[in-house]
Amino acid sequence: MRYKAPERFLVIRFRQMGDAVLATSLLNAIKRNFPGSTTDFVLNERIEPLFRGHPAIDRIITFSDHERHSPLLYIGKIWKIMRRGRYDVIIDMRSTVNTLPFSILSPFTRFRIGIHKPYTKFILNHRFSECPRDADMVTHDVSLLRPFAKYGDVEFCREISLPITDAERGSYRKYMVECGVDMSRPVLLCGVVSKLAHKSWPREYMVGTLRRIIEEFPSLQLVFNYAPGHEAEVAHEIYEELGRPAGVFMNVQAASMRELVALASLCSGYWGNEGGARHIAHAVGCPSIVVVSPGISKCNWLPATGVYAEGIACDDVVDSEKLCGMSYGQRYESITPEFVRPRLIQFIRDFVLK
Repeated sequence: MRYKAPERFLVIRFRQMGDAVLATSLLNAIKRNFPGSTTDFVLNERIEPLFRGHPAIDRIITFSDHERHSPLLYIGKIWKIMRRGRYDVIIDMRSTVNTLPFSILSPFTRFRIGIHKPYTKFILNHRFSECPRDADMVTHDVSLLRPFAKYGDVEFCREISLPITDAERGSYRKYMVECGVDMSRPVLLCGVVSKLAHKSWPREYMVGTLRRIIEEFPSLQLVFNYAPGHEAEVAHEIYEELGRPAGVFMNVQAASMRELVALASLCSGYWGNEGGARHIAHAVGCPSIVVVSPGISKCNWLPATGVYAEGIACDDVVDSEKLCGMSYGQRYESITPEFVRPRLIQFIRDFVLK
């Protein structure tokens, strides 16, 4: 059978913001290798604004939480999508029971690509292992194009990206200036608190480290990134503990995901807890250094691309044998400020103040 280059791709990546941002590596690789093709991207409705205008996405298909939790609505919408799409390739990046209906309802799609799981055997015709802990997610994501390698060279490009217009960036820059930020001086975006409390670096560690950074680099401006609610409460408490330093701007806020992209694109670096905001910073070329919570593989979530990204984890401090006998809290506390500060200071000197 003669090979015909695929023309219509469907990529499915439900889940959180960070996962979807890293998935842009696959979208970019598709567009690079199949420039005449079209790609539809399926994701959760709440994170759709991040991907508007992305040059590697031709159509965004969203599902609300209500649709995803209503079986009849969910299956009905998938059936309409697959009937209309007539896709040559389906790439199911998670391959869960909830995402398999896309392939089940399109059994004649030639390339049904996904993850090797017991229940995907008779549904997907190209299956690959899940990303191991010692590999990065970008390498794993772009490797889902391996079925095409036998037909010719495939360029496994590793670029992650998010679109931001000059108008959006210019508008947010003006807003930052109105908030008192001197855009001629470096700005460090700080993720001082995580969405999930247990994933935040111990608060006393964060406060002490920020205080040292403020003293060491008086010209450095800090913008705290936080969401409304619990995150905002903790961020303001940290600000108060620091004594309300003039170089920390609590009034610079991103009211939307698009504004967070603009903010990250205007900052010189990112420091704090690992999470979705760091992935956004990475995608717009902002270098980063973060503390990674126990149980999270920094190899998975800090891909080696052209943008510098450093993670500090408990296994950098304590050997694996000793970690086995430690509680979650003890593991996190092992990442001491004394271990982190020299690395953060060097990062600021090399990437933020350059």
